[in-house]
Amino acid sequence: MDLSGIHVPLITPFDERGEVAYPALEKLAHDVREAGAHLVALGTTAEAGSLTGAERRRVLDLLDRTNLIVGADTPDQLREAGGARAALTLVPPFVRPGEEGVIRHFEALAASSPIPLIVYHVPQRTGQPLTGDTIRRLAAIDGVIGIKYATGVIDTDLVDLLADPPDGFAILCGDDVFLAPMLAMGAHGGILASAHLATERFVRFQREREIAEGHRLARLSTALFAQPNPTVVKAALHAAGRIPTPGVRLPLLPALAPSFYGSLLE
Repeated sequence: MDLSGIHVPLITPFDERGEVAYPALEKLAHDVREAGAHLVALGTTAEAGSLTGAERRRVLDLLDRTNLIVGADTPDQLREAGGARAALTLVPPFVRPGEEGVIRHFEALAASSPIPLIVYHVPQRTGQPLTGDTIRRLAAIDGVIGIKYATGVIDTDLVDLLADPPDGFAILCGDDVFLAPMLAMGAHGGILASAHLATERFVRFQREREIAEGHRLARLSTALFAQPNPTVVKAALHAAGRIPTPGVRLPLLPALAPSFYGSLLE
């Protein structure tokens, strides 16, 4: 499966009553696809943990799961995501099972999953670091096809991994501000919340690698992550008239001082 390119982990827009604004979500997904990017549904950026089971299922049906990567971390969620292109599956958070536990966890999930898995490696959130050797062991599991690499640093493990990537294993940038250097080192693309804005520019940059544009997009990403994701992204989309409210669900709170977000693309 070709996972190269820019993937946008869609936000979940809410209306004035705090309910999912499905028409706005459908339009947002259409715009992303028209700009040449791919879709990720029900990831962290979607506030998936705050959605009900019924809301999750309606999102999958609305967006046509056959064209989606879907955030799914448990056997039940993987079954629910059946028919999708792949699942974006988080390294087990909070419990810190150790690297051998992570291997066993993904072996068990992959053995029962109806769709391939992309490992979501974000140790700042999970508390579980992974060495390059462990990532190579994950890549060798049948049914594990890639990784969203979001360690917050460009470390020696990443350099070694990109210098000699496992066959058939996609390495995707998960730290938006590091898109340019990771692409330069050989990453296949990125899963980038920032690409809700300036989607066509992100897609073109992934293809053309123009240095000055990479700097501009990194500055945009820095601004969009100035407060907890996806609060600033939502404020910017609302300021642009693309979603009905900038609302989020608890435990998130709306971004502070949203008035300047409409000028982020200037």
